[in-house]
Amino acid sequence: MSGPVLGYVFHDFLHADELPWRFTALGVVTVTLDFTAPSRGGLPVSPVLGLRDRPFEVVQSGASRGLVLVLTPPGAYALFGTSLRELANGAAGFEDLLGRDAARVTERLAEGDGTAVLDDFLGAKLRDGPEPPRQVLGAWHRLVATRGRLRIDAVAEDAGWTRRHLSTRFRSAFGLGPKTFARILRLQHAASLAGRLPWSEIAHHCGYADQQHLNRDFRALAGCTPTDFTGRPGRGSPDCGLPPRVPRSEPDRRP
Repeated sequence: MSGPVLGYVFHDFLHADELPWRFTALGVVTVTLDFTAPSRGGLPVSPVLGLRDRPFEVVQSGASRGLVLVLTPPGAYALFGTSLRELANGAAGFEDLLGRDAARVTERLAEGDGTAVLDDFLGAKLRDGPEPPRQVLGAWHRLVATRGRLRIDAVAEDAGWTRRHLSTRFRSAFGLGPKTFARILRLQHAASLAGRLPWSEIAHHCGYADQQHLNRDFRALAGCTPTDFTGRPGRGSPDCGLPPRVPRSEPDRRP
């Protein structure tokens, strides 16, 4: 999770019935560019979802065609040229954040101009965009590198700041504090080991005090227990805080 863009994927869903999507807490920023926009229960067209410290649910209905882009917090900070604090646990429209430039790139992608359009757009924005304070960026890198296991006091000491000041500046830049961000990273690491090790060993390996601590974080951040997470087909039950299996859709065939 070091580069600003973690990836993107085109989608083309023909499913028109209501489809609930439930997500874990997020340590990334997701951008959906709608070419054909479904109804999403109050979310704007082409929604940008900021970092989240709780599960999130949205019910989608209608055909959906577009692209989903995933950004690191520093990448989103550069792209949108501002603090992500207002996006935390919320959403905004892509055009509301970037104006006519966002509309133009979405229109060109919808017309099939290819991913070079998106690459050029992102390259220019990320190259010229701002960076968060050096200490905040360094703290983010250290937390990612240690998968959230580093004590925040140690991170603050390395930055030359007090823990309180680091927390304030980190939250101001990215929308969540470093402790919460570290919890999300630990949970993601634990989830990636599900089914490969017993949960007691996963808890120890990922820096939890015990399995009960892991269980609490799963409930708070994923909306389910570890047992629910591993026991559902595809790890996508509506009870598990993760997206359910999507219906069959037509694949994207553009070059």
